[in-house]
Amino acid sequence: MFNLILQIMMIAIQFFNRLQEGGMFFMFPILLMLLLILFLTIKNILILRKEGFSSEKYIKLINSVGLLTLVWGVLGQLIGLVVAFDKIELLDEISTAMLAGGLKVSALPTIFGFVVFVVSRAVTIIFTWIQSEDTSNE
Repeated sequence: MFNLILQIMMIAIQFFNRLQEGGMFFMFPILLMLLLILFLTIKNILILRKEGFSSEKYIKLINSVGLLTLVWGVLGQLIGLVVAFDKIELLDEISTAMLAGGLKVSALPTIFGFVVFVVSRAVTIIFTWIQSEDTSNE
């Protein structure tokens, strides 16, 4: 039990380190959008349990927020690459390790945005499937 708690804490520390490393200007909004998607998912589950069908409004909203998250992550990567290339241009020579580190940092918002997008799509697919099952049973 103690090892499990320790592993969870280590994963959480690595996650927050990656958030800071990827740049808080892009990573923090992606985290907020993930929390918004989770909130909308829970709200839609409550509606589904109460009324017997999921809300089309929440399904579309989850889709839209997921897509916005993906686009925000790609924008973060593109801006990060432009800044990195500006610095490379000023330095004139750069080590391979420094270039690889810069490319890794610029890819973090895109990866995180893509993960959030996949979560939103999975939730949307599940809700759409449940909705289609309900309508086919009637």
